[in-house]
Amino acid sequence: MPFTQNESQILNLNKYTIVIPAHNEEEYIRTTLDSLVNQTVLPYQVIVVNDHSTDKTQLIVEKYASQYEWIKLLNRVSKGEHQPGSKVIQAFLAGYEIVKKDYDFIVKLDADLDIPPHYFETILKHLNSNPRIGMIGGFAYIEKNGQWILENLTDKDHIRGAFKAYRKSTYEEIGGLRPHMGWDTVDELLCRYYKWEIKTDESLKIKHLKPTGAVYSKSALYKQGSAYYALGYGLWITIIAATKLSFKKRKLSYIAYYINGYIQAWKDNQPKMINADQEKFIRNYRWMKMKQKLF
Repeated sequence: MPFTQNESQILNLNKYTIVIPAHNEEEYIRTTLDSLVNQTVLPYQVIVVNDHSTDKTQLIVEKYASQYEWIKLLNRVSKGEHQPGSKVIQAFLAGYEIVKKDYDFIVKLDADLDIPPHYFETILKHLNSNPRIGMIGGFAYIEKNGQWILENLTDKDHIRGAFKAYRKSTYEEIGGLRPHMGWDTVDELLCRYYKWEIKTDESLKIKHLKPTGAVYSKSALYKQGSAYYALGYGLWITIIAATKLSFKKRKLSYIAYYINGYIQAWKDNQPKMINADQEKFIRNYRWMKMKQKLF
C-alpha cells in the first residue's frame, strides 16, 4: 500500500499505553514495573489487570500506583479459565476498556519481564520513521547457567505474545485481540492481510524471568488442532504442521491429536477468528511460506 502524503512525513508519536494482565506475579512484577519506571521515554499509561491474585500482587501494584499517576490498578475475577488463550486476553481486554483512547500505540505486556531502559524509545523511533509498521517488538532472552541466551521459541518473523506492541490504527483495523488460543498468531496474519508491516529488532533484548516452554500433552496438542481450525489453516496445513512436529519430537501420535482436535472443531462448527476472505488470504500465505522453506 503506497504512503499517503501525510504518512510519508516523519511522525511524532510519543504516547504508548501498556496493559499488563497479572495473576500471582509477586515474585516478578516489581522488576517489570521498575523497568517501566526507568524507561528513557516514560509510558503514557500503564494498566495492571490483577486477575484474582491470591498473593501480594495487588499490594505491590497499589504501591507503584500511589507513586506514579500513570500507573493504574484494575482488579477482576476472570471468566473462562479453562479456555486456552482466553484468560490472559480477557484480562487484557478488561484493561483496554479503561485506557485513555488518545494513545499512539498499545502494548500487551507480561508481568515477568525485565525491559531495557531504551526499549520503548527505540520502538517509538521505528514507528515514527516508518508509518507502515503496524506491529513491533524485540526478542526474549532466558537465563541458563548464569548467562542470558535467546529463548529457543524465538522466530525472527514473529513477535512473542509476552510483549506485543501495536500502532493504534493497526490494532483497530485488525479488530483488537481475540480471546482464543492462537491470538498471537492471528493478529500478525491479519496485520499482513491489511498490508501492515511487522518489525522485529534484534538489538532489543528483553529478559524473560519466568519463561514457559511449549506443552506437548495430549490435551495441548488437541487444542492446538482446534486452534488451527479457528485460524483458518485448513486440514492439510494442520496435517503438515502436526507431521513436522511429530518427526521433530519422534512422536507419531502427535499427528492424531492435532487432527482429532481440528476435526472435532469442524464437527462442532466452532466459530473462527477470521472471516471468509481473511481465511483465504491466511491459507494462501501459509502455503507460500511453506513453499519458500522448501525452495
